[in-house]
This record gives sequence, structure tokens and C-alpha cells, in this order.
Amino acid sequence: MNEHIQQMRDVAVAALEDIKGKEILVLDTTQLTDLFDCMIVATGESNRQVRALANNVSVELKAKGFEIVSTEGEDSGEWVLVDAGSVVVHVMLPAVRDYYDLEQLWGGQKPTFNPLGKSWSAV
Repeated sequence: MNEHIQQMRDVAVAALEDIKGKEILVLDTTQLTDLFDCMIVATGESNRQVRALANNVSVELKAKGFEIVSTEGEDSGEWVLVDAGSVVVHVMLPAVRDYYDLEQLWGGQKPTFNPLGKSWSAV
């Protein structure tokens, strides 16, 4: 991971810590996809906190001169995604985070689609 991406990552993590984000996890995805280099996943305790966490990440990244490509999910506040290009931040409620389990999906293997949730050999 280059220095520019490490700076973005550090700013985003600090912004999450400022608003008391929980279970902050940083995943290096450079070997898994060309879409982004780093994924950060964090948990907020309420819809309001999830929105505040994501907003703080956006504000802090912009303040440091980084561009925000887009932000999605602010309306419901259950899962808000902040896309900063090379760094993608997911802020979720605990139940949403448990359900989608992004850590397991992106934790070291290229994601694959399996509609049955079982390995193909078990079908």
C-alpha cells in the first residue's frame, strides 16, 4: 500500500474513532481487486451514529484534500458507504454487519458467488 493510501486510511480510521466507532477493521484488498486498495469496516450503535460516523469520515478526508467519489445509504442509516476511490469505508449497524459479514467475504480470498451458500462439491 502506498503512502497516499496509508494517509487516507489513517484519516478515515481517526475520524471513526473520534465518533466512537466500534470494531474498526482495516482490510488490504490490493491483492483481491483492482477497484480499491483498502476497505474499512466499522460499527455504529444507532442509525444516527452510523450516519455521523460516515459523515465525519467524509468531512475529515475532504479537509485533508482527499476526494470523495460518492456516499450511499445516508437515508436509512443502517449501512452507509463512503467511497474515496482507493479507500472504501463501510459503516453499519451490528445486525447488518453480522448479516453481510464483509470481513469474511473480503478476508483474504477473491469473492465468489455461490447462491446455495455451500461449496459446489456439496451440491
